[in-house]
Amino acid sequence: MWSPAPLCALGRRRPGPSAPLQPLTRLLRREYREKTPIRLLHGEYREYRELLLSGQGWGRTQPLPPRRFVSDKPKSRRHPKTFPVLDGRVPAVYRHVFEENLRNSEAVIKRYSELLEKVKKGGGENAILRHTRRNKKLFVRERLRLLLDQEDFLELSPLAGLDMPYGDVPAAGCLTGIGRICGIWCVFIASDATVKGGTIYPIGVKKQLRAQEIAMENRLLSVHLVDSGGAFLPLQSELFPDKLHGGRIFYNEAIMSAMGLPQVAVVCGSCVAGGAYIPTMAEESVIIDKIGTLFLAGPPLVKAATGEDVSPEDLGGARLHSQVSGCSDHFAPSEEEAYVCIRNVVSALNCHPVPEWDREPDSPLYSPEELLGLAPLDYSCTLPVKLILSRLVDGSRFQEFKATYGTTLVTGFGHVEGHLVGMVANNGELAHDAALKGSHFVQLCGQRGIPILFLQNTAPQPAGPASISEAEAHSNRLKAQASMMAAVACAAVPKITIVIGGCFGSDSYVMCGRSFSPNFLFLWPNARVALVDSRHFPTVPPAGDWAGGELELKQLQAKLEEESSAFYSSSRLWDDGIILPQDTRKVIAQCLEIMEQKKFQAVSPHPHPIIRM
Repeated sequence: MWSPAPLCALGRRRPGPSAPLQPLTRLLRREYREKTPIRLLHGEYREYRELLLSGQGWGRTQPLPPRRFVSDKPKSRRHPKTFPVLDGRVPAVYRHVFEENLRNSEAVIKRYSELLEKVKKGGGENAILRHTRRNKKLFVRERLRLLLDQEDFLELSPLAGLDMPYGDVPAAGCLTGIGRICGIWCVFIASDATVKGGTIYPIGVKKQLRAQEIAMENRLLSVHLVDSGGAFLPLQSELFPDKLHGGRIFYNEAIMSAMGLPQVAVVCGSCVAGGAYIPTMAEESVIIDKIGTLFLAGPPLVKAATGEDVSPEDLGGARLHSQVSGCSDHFAPSEEEAYVCIRNVVSALNCHPVPEWDREPDSPLYSPEELLGLAPLDYSCTLPVKLILSRLVDGSRFQEFKATYGTTLVTGFGHVEGHLVGMVANNGELAHDAALKGSHFVQLCGQRGIPILFLQNTAPQPAGPASISEAEAHSNRLKAQASMMAAVACAAVPKITIVIGGCFGSDSYVMCGRSFSPNFLFLWPNARVALVDSRHFPTVPPAGDWAGGELELKQLQAKLEEESSAFYSSSRLWDDGIILPQDTRKVIAQCLEIMEQKKFQAVSPHPHPIIRM
C-alpha cells in the first residue's frame, strides 16, 4: 500500500506562514538597493552582491540544488504594458471572406470531432468490455486519470494511425502526451490494449519515437504504461530492421538515462518480446499482481518449443519479477495502488516543478472564437495575419519589428500568458525583402534566448520565370530564403510552428516545417500540407514531353487533394496533432511552460545510463 499524500506533496509549493512575508521581503530588498551607495569598493561590492543573492536579513535561505533541477523561488513576471495594441477589427470589405472561412472551419471541425470521438473509443465497445470486464483491467484513459494531476494534459497526435494502408489503428495503439505528475511536466506513453490486442504497428513505433524525441528535446522525464502484445509480425519489415524502427526505442532509453532524464514504467498488462525491455531499462518499474506479465516468449511459444504447459503468472508474473528475477522494483496488488506508487516514485526523483510565476496576463481584446473566420479556406481567402495575432497575444499588444519593410512577413514580440515570444507570421508571398527581414529577426531571438512562434501560411509555389528579369528576381529570392533557412535551423531557442493555412513547397522549410525540427508543430483543421497546392494544379496537359492525358492529370490532382488534408497529415505523424483555432493560445502557453522546465535543470555529471541488474 502506498499513500498518495506524503511524497507527492514534496513537489508542490505549499502556502505557509512565510507566504505573507513575501511582499515585505520585496519591499526590504528594494529599500536596501535604493539606500545602498552605487559606488562601492571591489570587496564591498562583492559583499553587497552576496548579501542580495543570499537574502540574509530577510529570513530567506537558498536550498541545495537538486540532482536534476535547479530550484528557485517564484518571481514576479509582470511585463510592461507598453507594446502597441493591434487593431483586430475585421474590415467590412473582408466580411464575405470571413463568412466563407467560417463555414469551412465549421465543416472541418465537425469532421475533426467525429474522428476524435472514434479514436476515444479505442478498439471499439466490444474490445473495451473484453478489456475491462473479462481481463479486469482499466481502460487506458482511466489509467491516465489516475496517473496525472487533476488538470488538462496535452495529448499528442490523437488521430495517428487512421486510414493507413494496413487499416485503421486508432491513436496508433498508444496514447502519448505531456501532463503533470506531482507538479512536474512528464511525457507519457500509454499502450491501449483494446486496439489490435495491444499489437505494435509501424505507426505505433513512430509515435513512441516522437514522444521520446520530445522528451529529449525538452528534457522531460518519461512514464511508460506498458500493455503490449509485441510487434505485428506480418509487417515486421516495416518496424524491425531499420535505424528508426522498434529497436530505436530501447536505444533512446539508454541515451535518455545517460542524459539524466528519468524514465519509470508500470507493467499493467502483457509485456511480451521487445516490449519487455521497456520496463527493464527504466530507472524504476512497478508491476501489477494478476495483471502484469513480463517475458520474451509467452506460454504458447513455450508449449510449441518444449511441450510444457505453463501459466503466464508462473512464467513472468508480478511475484516472480518482484521476488525472484528483480526485473520489477515495486509490487502493486491493484492498478489503483500502482499509480499511487508511480506518483510517489516521481516525487522521489528529486525533480522540482517549474516555479509558479506571479503572472497577471491580460486576455486578448478580441474573441478567440473569431479565429474560425480567419482560418483561410485557401490561399485566396487569406486575411491580414495581424487579425490572428490580435487574438493570440496578451492584451492584443504586439511590438512589431521592421513594420514597413518586407511586409509579406510579420515579425515582432508579444506575450502569451505572460511568456515573451518572438513571432514570425506569413502575410503573403515570402519575397526577397521579407526573407531577409525574417533572417534578421530569427537571429535576434537566438541571441536573446527568446522562443519563436511561427504562424505558417505559405503561398502556393509560383510558376517558373518568364523573362530574364523574373529569373533574376527568383535568384535573389532564393538567396534570401537560404539565409533565413540557415538562421532558423541554427537558432538554439525553442520553436513552435502552427500551420494556420498552407504548408507548401520550400517556403514551408523557411517557416520551420517538420524537417527543421520545431519543438512542437500543430495544424489547424483547415491546413493543407503538400509540395504543391492541388487547387492550383493544372488540369490541362502542358506542352512538351508530358506523355499522359487529361485523365491522368485529374487523377493526380485528386490524389494531391486527398493527401494534403490536415487529417491525412496527422494520421501519418507529420505533425504533433490538430488543434482548434480557438484553443491555439492555450496550447501555445502550455508548450511554452513545458519547454521552460528545462531552464531549471542541471546537466547530469555522470554521462552513463543506469544499469539495473
